Amino acid sequence: MDIIVCVKQVPDTTEVKIDPQTNTLIRQGVPSIVNPFDKNAVEEALRLKEKHGGKVTVISMGPAQAKDSLKECIALGVDEAILLSDRAFGGADTLATSRTLAAGIKKIGNFDVILCGKQAIDGDTAQVGPEIAEHLNISQITYVSKLEITDGVVRAEREHEEGYEVFETKLPVLLSVVKSINEPRYPSIKGTMKANRKEIPVWTAADVDVNPEHIGLKGSPTQVRRIFTPKQRVQGEIIQEDNAHTAVNRLLTKLNQVKII
Repeated sequence: MDIIVCVKQVPDTTEVKIDPQTNTLIRQGVPSIVNPFDKNAVEEALRLKEKHGGKVTVISMGPAQAKDSLKECIALGVDEAILLSDRAFGGADTLATSRTLAAGIKKIGNFDVILCGKQAIDGDTAQVGPEIAEHLNISQITYVSKLEITDGVVRAEREHEEGYEVFETKLPVLLSVVKSINEPRYPSIKGTMKANRKEIPVWTAADVDVNPEHIGLKGSPTQVRRIFTPKQRVQGEIIQEDNAHTAVNRLLTKLNQVKII
């Protein structure tokens, strides 16, 4: 089974900074981590490999520093890693990002399963995975919390706000997974040594089949026009009375005054 995992290196959420000129995230020099949901996708890919055999390849789009995240995936047991990195990719929204990743996946070649985390913690859009599936014209199941693949048939339990749904489809398929699907493993010493020796190939815009007008900031139909800090909300009032009846009466009076009731 050939499995591809899309991973993203994201800024540490306590260190997010915005470029005031371009309204995009500043990534250079900012502490970064592997997107947590993508770690669950990597773990699920490794479990599929252990059960069905085959190969796991991770792919990411980002700056040169994203190699660190790809090496972390190799240390976990991934076979190959590819970084899509080019200034032409910079400033991409989800649509331009998905076009670039889909082009990279096409260049990799054959695949049976593509796995993604349900969303990246820096953007929280949950759009890139489904968009990749559309570009590749394959089936997709999102928010997967349980997965079985037998004789080319995929059976997935999908998590949503009111419970679970069960879907079946055939390979090839793209799946985005939630945190509850598994518990990511830790890297082994042998895996870490392999990752340290591994050379990560870097593909630029010239290496993949993409229209320059459809990638990066130029190919992004959604753009940030303004970033601002919301005004701090006025603090509420805590009603403290020894008698509960008195406290309720005070609360009702205040709610009436502001015309809530």
